[in-house]
Amino acid sequence: MKTKLVAGLAALATLAAVPALAQTPAPAPAAGAAPAATPAATGPLSVDKTPIGALWANEKAKAVLVKDVPGIDQYMDQIKDMTLSQVAPMSQGALDDAKLKAIQADLDAIK
Repeated sequence: MKTKLVAGLAALATLAAVPALAQTPAPAPAAGAAPAATPAATGPLSVDKTPIGALWANEKAKAVLVKDVPGIDQYMDQIKDMTLSQVAPMSQGALDDAKLKAIQADLDAIK
């Protein structure tokens, strides 16, 4: 399983390096403007809606990721703006529906 995850995340890293997938950066906020809160930052943690970087920034959610997706820290630069559901198809089966449901249950248990 760990080998599949590492291979899947390696494939993801390769995809992240493709320039055609690069996005235009968002414009910088106006001087003095407060940053807009995103639903992912203020709502419940979700494998479908919360970016992996936001999960990583939350100590309890990070513990879930470390437990359920060993080795994910190696790929954080490439996947931090994606959700776990977006990464799943590129994980070569390491993040299947059952695994996503288990991660979601662990995230739901965070108080």
